[in-house]
Amino acid sequence: MTTTLLHTAESLRTRAREGRRAVVMTMGALHDGHASLIRAARRIAGAEGEVVVTVFVNPLQFGAGEDLDRYPRTLEADLKIAEQAGADAVFAPAVDEVYPGGEPQVRIGAGPMGTVLEGATRPGHFDGMLTVVAKLLHLTRPDVALFGQKDAQQLALIRRMVRDLNFDVEIVGVPTVREDDGLALSSRNRYLSPDERRTALALSQALFAGRDRHAAQEALRARAASAPATRARAVALSAIGESRAAADAHAVAHSAPPATTGGPAAVVAAARLVLDEAARMRPPLRLDYVALVDPADFTEVRPGHTGDAVLAVAAKVGATRLIDNIPLTFGAAV
Repeated sequence: MTTTLLHTAESLRTRAREGRRAVVMTMGALHDGHASLIRAARRIAGAEGEVVVTVFVNPLQFGAGEDLDRYPRTLEADLKIAEQAGADAVFAPAVDEVYPGGEPQVRIGAGPMGTVLEGATRPGHFDGMLTVVAKLLHLTRPDVALFGQKDAQQLALIRRMVRDLNFDVEIVGVPTVREDDGLALSSRNRYLSPDERRTALALSQALFAGRDRHAAQEALRARAASAPATRARAVALSAIGESRAAADAHAVAHSAPPATTGGPAAVVAAARLVLDEAARMRPPLRLDYVALVDPADFTEVRPGHTGDAVLAVAAKVGATRLIDNIPLTFGAAV
């Protein structure tokens, strides 16, 4: 297929469309993660629908000292990737096309969720992000818009904006794409030297350590729930050589999780151990945060939390700041 390159809102508005329009919003420098989003959009739109990829480096979401000027602009390569992944059109407007009157005086505020984690580190970032997403939703008029789960807080805020402001669009999150060594795909990975990249692997390794700790806790909960509730619990498990597991499972199931040995705190602690080790590497990892949060509002979960959660991490390696996360689900207490 041939992907059409569009630069103006008018050219997009007058473009004939049939079926569902699925939009993937990017800041360019496309990689396999973006391609995964575009392929997902193609499946949703179907053969009769249309996939539009936006490429726009939004100045509103870069703070003082951040990398707006050096952010990679690779439109020709982006067009090829979009075409190979199944996009019908790439909408790549100039800044004055999106902000014809200069920086907008009226912007969308991210509210309390925009002040924690990424919002605390990058004040105003989410206000700028939501403002441009709102504008691009108006300009592209999609039926569905797809965003990567790697930017979990961004995705949560977009969903909240769409709900609170009654945007008539479906928001779909697409799982994070990782390289073979586990590093989450990001346009910023290209800034890492080989030594910095080795250190940066600690982000995903920390998340996986937290995930493994969580899985072990959930397995003990399930084992405790399925065993008899009386003394026969320990007897039954001991009979198959799991007396220690029985004791651990009983403790997990019938006591409040201690702050340092079980529950959400233990998941975070397992991740932090890996990050602390990376802080001693050369070059070192400089941790910004590691947190286990409720995906509805990005507040930290409490001991005994049940339901969905996001284990999120952000850190700098050299001059490059990276983020990553994984979703977890905590089972109901027994």
